[in-house]
Amino acid sequence: MTSADTTGSLESGDTLAAVRGNGPDVGRQDRDEGRGGRTLAGKILAYTALGLLAVIALVPFIWMLSSSVKTNVTIFSEPWQIIPPRPQWSNYSKLWDELPIGRWIFNSTYIVVIAVIGRVIFTATAAYAFARLRFPGRDYIFYGFLTALMIPTEVTLIPGFVLIRQLDWYNSHLALIVPQVSDAFAIFLLRQFFLSIPKELEEAARIDGASYFRVFYSIILPLSKSALAVVAVLAFMDVWNAFLWPLVMIDEVEKFTLPVGLQFLNSAHSTDWPALMAGNVIGLIPVVVVYLLAQKYFVEGITMSGLKG
Repeated sequence: MTSADTTGSLESGDTLAAVRGNGPDVGRQDRDEGRGGRTLAGKILAYTALGLLAVIALVPFIWMLSSSVKTNVTIFSEPWQIIPPRPQWSNYSKLWDELPIGRWIFNSTYIVVIAVIGRVIFTATAAYAFARLRFPGRDYIFYGFLTALMIPTEVTLIPGFVLIRQLDWYNSHLALIVPQVSDAFAIFLLRQFFLSIPKELEEAARIDGASYFRVFYSIILPLSKSALAVVAVLAFMDVWNAFLWPLVMIDEVEKFTLPVGLQFLNSAHSTDWPALMAGNVIGLIPVVVVYLLAQKYFVEGITMSGLKG
């Protein structure tokens, strides 16, 4: 076969492949289109599933909002009615007229502020020591902190109560603030984040004569804003929503926090459910606001804290 015949055969073969739609470019294009179709279908399915899960998660909150403006009869007789024809806004005013809810909100607010600031400072310094400093028994102490994560809060309730009585802090807000300053999970989270920060930054600062405190304050903390935001948000939710510990430690009505005070709406024979739902809505507002303000740092901190173990 001559070169002219070979060239002719190749040209005729390419033409035939193009006619049949089986050429290399056409096949690649078909594969890309098929992959793109599958990717689009996967995205649609994923977003649909996430949307359904979001709706399911929002149902209790929607029911709570709706129930807060209903009567004690319609709250159960017409549970599917999201917007009642005659909203009972008096459920909210009843809280302010019949209960010292303003005092309870103030108590919860200043306890949360002090506890959150204290937890961020204490856990950050402890996590820095576990992540960067070397001292005898460091790892064993850290393992002890991790073991504390496995102990339920109910187990430590009675020993904590005895300790608070011995310190003469019973029926005072110190009993609600000081135990909340430390948190084993926050120390673990910040330690993991500090380990992901390059050591070269600290070594350069140490060469320039910076102390450990200066390195911690000027380098570690500014680079850890997202992780600190996570600790602050979790601490806020933990202290603001605390119920069992304040219920055991506080006796006087004027010293109650909001979750404990709302239990006055429960009696031995009946419960004012609409007013209770209204109180829960009021208690939910600060949590939502804080989370929305710190959402960006919260997600970033949760993601970055697990990069290095």
